[in-house]
Amino acid sequence: MTRSRRKAPRRSFGAIRKLPSGRYQARYPGAGGTLRAAPQTYETKREAELFLAQVQADQARGDWIDPAAGEVLFAEYAKRWIDERGVAATTEELYRRLLRLHLEPTFGSQYVNAISPAKVRTWRTERRKVTGATTTAKSYRLLKAIMQTAVEDDLVRRNPCSIRGAGREDADERPVATVQQVFALAEAIGIRWRLMVLLGAFASMRPEELAELRRADIDCDGGSVRVRRAAPELNTGRRVIGDPKSRAGKREIMLPDFILLDVRRHLEWFAQDGPDGLVFVGEKGAALRGTTFGRKWRKARDAVGMSKEFRFYDLRHTGNTLAADTGAKLKDLMVRAGQSSERAQLIYQHSTKEHQRRLADDIDADVRRQRAAAARSLGAGTTAVVHQLPRSLPAPPENARGR
Repeated sequence: MTRSRRKAPRRSFGAIRKLPSGRYQARYPGAGGTLRAAPQTYETKREAELFLAQVQADQARGDWIDPAAGEVLFAEYAKRWIDERGVAATTEELYRRLLRLHLEPTFGSQYVNAISPAKVRTWRTERRKVTGATTTAKSYRLLKAIMQTAVEDDLVRRNPCSIRGAGREDADERPVATVQQVFALAEAIGIRWRLMVLLGAFASMRPEELAELRRADIDCDGGSVRVRRAAPELNTGRRVIGDPKSRAGKREIMLPDFILLDVRRHLEWFAQDGPDGLVFVGEKGAALRGTTFGRKWRKARDAVGMSKEFRFYDLRHTGNTLAADTGAKLKDLMVRAGQSSERAQLIYQHSTKEHQRRLADDIDADVRRQRAAAARSLGAGTTAVVHQLPRSLPAPPENARGR
């Protein structure tokens, strides 16, 4: 009597079938319990069983990622990611430009779950050859941030951006203007914009902070400037009025005494009327425009023989260097420059108004010392040009705003 053939026990998880090609296909229960085919077929039934066992274990641990969930075009996901960030207008403009120029051409038409570490490495190598290290580092940081959100959204299991140090920018050291060069720039750019140069250097103010400075923000008696808002200008020419660059950007800056005469003179001659009047306006009384001021800045920079690489923003380095040379605490320097660091805020002491006044006085003394030394050198027969600090309020120029 022939023995009856025993049936294999029904599989408790998924299913395996042999295809006409002789290979094995594994199917597993996905979202909603629907059986889904494995991304590849297997040469042996044992290999298919191992795949199902891995999927079952991942689902039991909560580590399983539905492959279909990551089938979202990167371009769509990245644009939605930027929309949801709620970042400053200038940052949003930067993100969209990096996405459009450096990420979309390679990854835009790919699914999010198809972006692999190997693809990221290849893309980075090619970008460094075309655009250089700095832009590539910015683009890599954006890509990494987007893909990290994809991990949190359960679209991918791991972030494919895992290149150590790839997001670090090793920018060249920026030039630092001397005190004499700052005053030469202030003279060359003209009386209407002189104070802007002095505040950019000796008060470490950013150009977008100066563009939104109001009369009520200046306390001539107390010798201080309060930074409350900023008005960066986008590449489209639109001014975006809002908070400063960071939370630390909102600050009160104590001014060196030698600037105060320039401040009073500028308010008297050029600033708009009323407490809310803009301090810096164009010849026709309109708000400061970057394109217009940029032309005047470049002309003044060339007139004093400074490098074309020297930007208005670099004036901050002069003030920050002078402040650091006084021996002030790191926290005092950070407050004056409007720089933020969560770690430093936990470690360093609070910077008081008294500390900031002492720091401004030290800068004032240092600038006056350097100016006096330059004057003595001039008296000794050098050909240097020294722009003396004004002692009294002179008569207004012919093109000053009528009162």
